[in-house]
Formats: sequence, structure tokens, C-alpha cells
Amino acid sequence: MKLVIISHTEHYQKSDGTIVGWGPTVTEINHLTGVFEEVVHLGMLYPGEPPASALPYSSSKIRFVNIPTVGGAGLRNKLKIITSAPKTIQLVWHFVNASDYFQLRTPTGIGVYLIPCLTWFIKTPGWFKYAGNWQQSSAPLGYAFQRWFLKRQSRTVTINGSWDDQPQHCETFENPCLTKADLDLGKAIMTEKRLVQPINLCYVGRLETPKGVRRIIEAVTALQLEEKAKLGTIHLVGDGVERQDFESLAALSGVHFKFHGFLARPSVFEIYKKCHGFLMPTTASEGFPKVLAEAMNFGCIPIVSNISSIGQYIKTNETGFVLLDMNTDTLSTCIINLVNLSKPDYLRLVSNGQEVVKRFTFTYYNDHIEQVILN
Repeated sequence: MKLVIISHTEHYQKSDGTIVGWGPTVTEINHLTGVFEEVVHLGMLYPGEPPASALPYSSSKIRFVNIPTVGGAGLRNKLKIITSAPKTIQLVWHFVNASDYFQLRTPTGIGVYLIPCLTWFIKTPGWFKYAGNWQQSSAPLGYAFQRWFLKRQSRTVTINGSWDDQPQHCETFENPCLTKADLDLGKAIMTEKRLVQPINLCYVGRLETPKGVRRIIEAVTALQLEEKAKLGTIHLVGDGVERQDFESLAALSGVHFKFHGFLARPSVFEIYKKCHGFLMPTTASEGFPKVLAEAMNFGCIPIVSNISSIGQYIKTNETGFVLLDMNTDTLSTCIINLVNLSKPDYLRLVSNGQEVVKRFTFTYYNDHIEQVILN
């Protein structure tokens, strides 16, 4: 069987000609070769050096095809989505009609016209993957249109979370991020990992205010001196235009912050191994961040927002701490509660979290595709 995937995933060409792409997406596609004999990925090729998080495809069964690179803020970039549409549609038409299945990864700028195109004019079986917040109340116009249209067509839509008003063709799917080897490594780490002060915490993602990075620094700064003394290092993995501002704020916090920039996946795992808590007090549009399941696999107790489906997996005092109020005081209190957990309570939360983690494995995801999509 041949699968064609259409996405806005960023790809880069290295000096030796190797194509690399956004690590989490490339890893997911690498594992789809366990279901499909051939995978063609229609994605976007960007100039410049790839970030450390970019990865190559691991199988000759996978072929990358460049579609017009579009997206970004500003009217000019928005117009480019439209002016590049004929070329994109031509490539999609050619490859999808020569395949057995397709997957369109949404929401994305090109989804505004590709969802209707695939719905009305393509007979090839396929599905739409909506990776954002399915219940977002104030979604951008383009995202809101895509979600509205996906609810009103007949092909399967895979979404984050389970909702009371979920249409029958919309299937709850967890985004995969862990291999069996990752689970085994996590179990091995947890045989020795215990909650011993000073406690290290971490965040992995874009360094920007909506993702909660400023809130993390402010909440730590507001702690009393005796609570700060219980903290070791707070690791921030990722990058963004606000990084320099965050570094200045963190320098005044009274706690050691370490800014790592982008890291390759094995290096991120090394951060998880030395930490006991994962912070993501986000107000951004989220589905269920893959980094959350990865961190939990290595014994990091999550402190997270109740955004989208996150609260369906993370329960306060069961698998982590959920922030019901998005303010500095609430986050500070949750950090204190985590740091002061008894050793049995820490192990209980970690153990409970492993049932969540198992749902984010590639094996679970591929089995789900075979059961729901290919049947």
C-alpha cells in the first residue's frame, strides 16, 4: 500500500544533500513504514541550516517531494498561500491519485483549499489529521474554517481528546512519540530515580510568552527563599525571538535557569532523566504536546494548563498537577507542591502516568490506524 502525506512540515537540505525535517513528524512517518510499503511526503523545503531537532528519514520506502513553501505572518505571506495554490494542487492531485491512501495534516494554511479539494474531487481513500485544539473557542479564522469543514465531510478525522459533541467520523487519536525502546529506557531510569532535593525542572518547546515561559520564570521568582533553595536547575529547551528577554528575567530569579536552545532528541531525553518535573503553563493552542508524554516516560511529573485534551490525561494528584487558574500564584503553589511531594507520592504519580504514556507509542498508533483507517 502507498500512502501520500501532505503537510506544511519544515524540511531542509544539508550540505551533503540529505533531506531532514522536523524531528517529531519525521519520526512518526518513519514508523508508518510498519503499515505502508511506500510513503510519499509532500512537504515544504526551507533555505538555511536545519535546527538540531531536524532528522533524516530512516527508510528508502519514504520519498520527500517539495511543494511550494508558504506561511508566516503578514499580508504578503498570506497572499502567497493563494498564489502558490495551483502548483500545490497540481502536485497533490498527481500523487494522491496514484496512491492507495492519503493523509492531510491540519490545521495549516494550505488546508483552507486542500480540504475542500480532497473532499469534493478526490476519490482516493484517506483521512485528515487535526493536530490542534479541537475545542478551541477563539481559533484563527483559517483554523476555524478547517475544523468546521472537517466536521461536515465523511472521511475520518483524527483528533486530540474525546468530546461529548464529537461527530461519528471524528476519531480520538493520540499523537505518537515513543518507541518500545524508549519505554524500556524509561523503566530502567525509574528503577533508580527518586525525588531528592534539590529538584530539577524542565520545559521543552518554543520559547515564547503564550507557551508559558515567562510565567514559569515569574512563578519561580515569586517563591520564598526557602522554597528556592529546594530547586536545582530549571532547564529550558527550545528557542524563540523572546529568548534574550527571558534570559534577562531568569538572571534575576534567584534560581539557576539553563537555556539549551534546540537539542536533538537524545539530548532532550538526557534532560528528562535528570529532572523530576515538567512545566507547561501554556495558553497557546495545543492538542496534546508530545513532549509531555516523553517527559512523563522518564519520571517527570507534569504541571500543565487545562488546555484542549491535556486535562483528559493529566489529573491533579493522580498523574500530575493541572493549573485551573492561569496566574503566577497558582503556578508557584503547584511547584511548591511538587517539590514537597513525599517519596511514595512521587512514585505513585509516576506509576499512574505510565498508563497514559503507553497510549503515545508508535505501536499503539499503528495498530489504531490499521483498526480505524484501513478497515
